[in-house]
This record gives sequence, C-alpha cells and structure tokens, in this order.
Amino acid sequence: MTALVARPERVRLAGQRHQATVVTHQRLMLIMLLFLGVTAAVVLRIGYLALFSDGAARGGAANALLPARGDIVDRNGQPLARSIDAWTIGVHPAKIIGDREEIAVRLARLMPERSAAEYLEILTSGRTFQFLRRRALPELVAAVNAIGEPGLAFDREPDRLYPQAGLGAHVLGWTDIDGHGAAGMEKVLDAALTDPARRGAPTALAIDSRVQAAMESELAAAMTSLQAIGATGVVLDVRTGELLALASLPAYNPNAAGRFALDTRFNRATMGVYELGSTFKPITVAAAMEAGVIKSLGQRYDAAHAVAVGRFRINDSHPIGRSITIPEMLIHSSNIVTARISDQMGAERMAHAFRQLGFDEPAHVELPEKGRTLWPGDWGRATIMNTGFGHGIAVTPLHLATAYATLVNGGVWRPATLMKLGPDQVPRGRRVYSEETSARMRQMLRLIVTEGTGKKAEAPGYRVGGKTGTAEKPKDGGYARKSLVSTFAAAFPMDDPRYVVIAMLDEPKGNAETFGIATAGWTAAPVVSKVVSRIGPLLGVLPDERRDVDVSDLMPLIWKAKGAR
Repeated sequence: MTALVARPERVRLAGQRHQATVVTHQRLMLIMLLFLGVTAAVVLRIGYLALFSDGAARGGAANALLPARGDIVDRNGQPLARSIDAWTIGVHPAKIIGDREEIAVRLARLMPERSAAEYLEILTSGRTFQFLRRRALPELVAAVNAIGEPGLAFDREPDRLYPQAGLGAHVLGWTDIDGHGAAGMEKVLDAALTDPARRGAPTALAIDSRVQAAMESELAAAMTSLQAIGATGVVLDVRTGELLALASLPAYNPNAAGRFALDTRFNRATMGVYELGSTFKPITVAAAMEAGVIKSLGQRYDAAHAVAVGRFRINDSHPIGRSITIPEMLIHSSNIVTARISDQMGAERMAHAFRQLGFDEPAHVELPEKGRTLWPGDWGRATIMNTGFGHGIAVTPLHLATAYATLVNGGVWRPATLMKLGPDQVPRGRRVYSEETSARMRQMLRLIVTEGTGKKAEAPGYRVGGKTGTAEKPKDGGYARKSLVSTFAAAFPMDDPRYVVIAMLDEPKGNAETFGIATAGWTAAPVVSKVVSRIGPLLGVLPDERRDVDVSDLMPLIWKAKGAR
C-alpha cells in the first residue's frame, strides 16, 4: 500500500493561512485594547471631574444648553424678555454653482430689503461669507432653502424675544443685531445678563406687567379719544421708590425696534421735559410750611386782585374775588395766591425746595434715556412767582412722581428704581418735609379731589388725592394757548398712601365727552380714576367706602356757597 505524502505547495499555503490568522487576531486585539484604553481614559476623566472639579466646571455641559443672555422678568416672574434660537441666512459667494442672476432675482422676491442688483453684486463679490438676513422666520428659511443653491447657508444663533410685544417697551429697550443691549434696561443690565456666572438666572424688574398693561391701555384710549400727540404714565411705590409702571406713548415693539419711527422710541416719562403747571402748587405749599412762611392753614391771601410783575400780571383762570385760605388756594388752584406765597419764599428758599426734590438734575432712575431739566438761570421775582405754579421750570413726569411720593409718604425723598427691591434694599432716602407737613398735604390733596378741580379723579373706595396741572407749551418766546400739557398727579389710598399715579396727555383736544374742554380736570384726571380702579385690587388695595382721610379740622377753612354740599 502506498503512503500518502503531503505536497510541499499545500504545506506552504496552510502555513500562510495560519500566519495570516495570527496577524488578524493580533490586529483585532490591538484595536480592542486601543478602544478599551480610550474608553477608560474618558471614564477616568469624567470621574476626576466629578470628584475634583468645582460646581462651575461640572455644570459646563449643562450651561452650554442655556441661553447666552439671561431673561428679564417682572416683579411676579412673568417673562418680559428672553433668549431663543433664531435662524440666519447667509451666502458663500465663492461657492455659488447656479445661475447668479436667477438666484439674485429669487432672493429679491423673498427678501425685498435689497434689490436684485444688490444681491447680484453680493453673489459675484467673491467674498468668503456674508449675512443676508438675521433673525429670519422659519418660513423664510424654508423658501430660501428651496432655491436649491449649495452656496446659501443657514444657521442658528441666539435671538431676543419680547413675549409681551410692546408692553413696557421704553423700560425694556432692545438688543442690537449682535445681541448686546442697545437701549433701556437691556443696555443697563447688559453685563449682568451676559455674566457666565449668572447664565440662566432671570433678572427681576420692579415693573408689574398687569399694572403696566392697565396704564398703557387707559392712556392709549384717552390719547385716541382726545387726539393727543402723546401720553405718559407712572405708578410708583411711595415707600420704596419702585416703579410698577412706566409708560410712554406712542410706543414701539422691541421685537422690531428698527422698523418704528424714531419719535416712538422717545421716552416721555424720563426724557420729556415739561412745564407741569399747577401740579407744582402743593410742592410750593409744603415748602412754605417747612420754611415757616405758612404758619397756619387758616392764613388768608388776597385772591381778588391780580399780581403785577413788571409789565406782566398773574391772574386766575376762574377769579375767586375774595381772600382765601391755604386749603381753598389748592382746591380752587389759585395762581394769584401761589405767586404771593412764592414771593414770600424768595429765590433762595424756592430754589432749595426744588433742589431737595432733584429738579435741578436728570431723573434718578437706572435708564440711560433721561432728559436734562430746564432749571432757571435767573431767579428774579418773576421767575420765583412763576415756578411756584409750574411755569419757568421744566421737569419730567418721573420727577413729579418722586416729588408726590415725598409729599405723602411722611416727607422722605427716595430715588425711583426699575429694579425689584428686597426689604433690606430700600434706600433710606433724605428727609424733605416733616411728618406733620406730609400729613397736612395728604388732607389737602384729598380735598382737591372731593371738593376741587380733581373730582373726576375719584375712584370710589380708594380715597384718591391729587392735583390737576394744565400748562401751555412754550412757543416762539411765549406760550401756545391751544397746545396744552394736561397732567394729574395723584396718590392712593390717602389715609395710608401706597402708590403715586401720574397721567399726562400731550396736546389733548376737547371732545363731546369733555364738552370741548382740554384741561387736566377733564382729560388726565379721568385716566387716573380708571387706572386706580383697575390696579387697586391687583396690588392688594381693596375699595372701602367706610374709610377716608380725616379732614374735619380743615372743613371750617373752606367757604361754601349756600346750598352747596
């Protein structure tokens, strides 16, 4: 029998296959070891960070998911401004492969802010990249993408959204195209809102969006009805200086601030400087009481005869024809008596009284948009008398709000603030009036509403007190008799004041409802009444017609015609 002998070539092939198998196994083992090594390194790194890194490092991944700019909320946590992801549309001109002229035409149809020629210039420029639209809507992105050109680029970037649209626009301001604060509190808080240590933490303002909405809607209704060119309103906490509402009309939508006219971005509450007329009279009275010029509210002044100052004469719009007491002067809003009191005060004491209220400098508030007051350069006798009833000196409505807070809160002036304050953050302020003077002013402001020119500001159960102010606007070295600034400055409830409410209408026109009258008692005072009735319950001030300021000791000082109530 013949023995089987393996052929040499078969032995060589078997050896080669074995060697290849060994090499393959070695390579697989090496790859597996490398994979395990990388995995182990990642696990060890994560473990190290978990054990030894600080909270900021551990939160890095989570923070990367948070918006780059913190939210702004109202005092109750309602969002006023927040960051979202938005679309951008761009182009890489050098990478365009389609017909540039056709693409330019289609882009011009979709984004008409540029012409087809301008788009063609961009597409043929050879640039590396150029934005075509930022903050683009998803619908536009889809339409541009449908052009099918690979050289067009789409990306996401943070954008600022104002979910309440135009509510509080002049307070919030807006951000520029690069996401930085350009105006309002967005500009003021820019560093805080972009601070990496605070990413994701909202910033609370003092504004109450419900109060702001009530003020804006009532001002808008009055502005439309009375054909005014503008309006402004303020709601201020008299104990803290916090601004619960700061409104200016006409307004704009900060989601598209650049599309609105420049005048809509003018903040009348802090930039508008006005002669605010008779709203200054209670301030003059309080200053005279502090100075000892008014020693008794029963002091009588001649209101029957005009006051002559050089070639000018100061008269009352509704002549009283007799001597009157201090409460009567405020109830009837006598220019004549206010001028006499101011004359007794003199330049030094009148200027000091206004400086104590900050009338010689821009309003004390965080906003960068502030107007410089018109402070008299010459405190001659005519100036002294005129400033006593709000002429010859011009301030903002916010100045007036802080002054009235001082009148009614016990006599302490505090700066206004748009930041929500904690109990330990309320500034001490500075004392301007004594507690006694403030108590007397509360009585007399209440009498102006119950007995005087402010009757239409009454809101049943809320014990409103305040003062009308109607001033002619300066024009060509004199005054325009039919261009009025009508203001009502109020506080409520007067037996325990909590809030100041200012309403001002710029050039209102009388209508059938006001019998053609455009003065503050018929135009601005009703706005205050409606605002107080709406915001009182929101702020925890419930109507109570059983309570009121005790004015019984002042009633004998007020003359009433026979048969009057």
